[in-house]
Amino acid sequence: MRTALLLSGGMDSVSIAWWKRPDVAITIDYGQKPAEAEIVAAGQVARLLNTPHEVIRVDCSALGSGDMAGRAPSEVAPVSEWWPFRNQLLITLAGMAAVKSGIKRLLIGALATDGVHADGRPDFVEHISKLLALQEGGITVEAPAIELDAVELVRTSEIDQATLAWAHSCHVGNYACGKCRGCVKHYNTWSALGWTPH
Repeated sequence: MRTALLLSGGMDSVSIAWWKRPDVAITIDYGQKPAEAEIVAAGQVARLLNTPHEVIRVDCSALGSGDMAGRAPSEVAPVSEWWPFRNQLLITLAGMAAVKSGIKRLLIGALATDGVHADGRPDFVEHISKLLALQEGGITVEAPAIELDAVELVRTSEIDQATLAWAHSCHVGNYACGKCRGCVKHYNTWSALGWTPH
């Protein structure tokens, strides 16, 4: 069964790419501030894995909020980088691309620690998978690392440091700011693994 991965270029999706070796990697520029760096990171990892890489560009920046949109967070935001219905949007766009390629399984990079927002929880993954499966193409959505934290995922994936070093985790721009939640998570994960962050 052909599988696609939503490959953002961040540490989690890069580790899943190494671990699961999808048939296709899909990266989406939806108007987020670090889009270009994410595309470069995802593209390099896809090349290393010899995985076809598709980039989708749909500018939804006018609808974003928080760090990734370069705006103050919405009053309903659970964390500073929250973007309304982001995972729902990305899964829908990736599903549209996947139908063209005969993909039946779509993997996403949700972790146990992503439960801070509703679209990172197991029940969200279950429900959106049922929704896509109801429609033409019969695509299902899976989050293979939903029970793992970032350190556990990296260890489970057995990804090497050189490949993981390509990951771009900053939420606010194309260069690591060192301060946002994404950069802090990146640094803390590398430190917990006993590696020197790049």
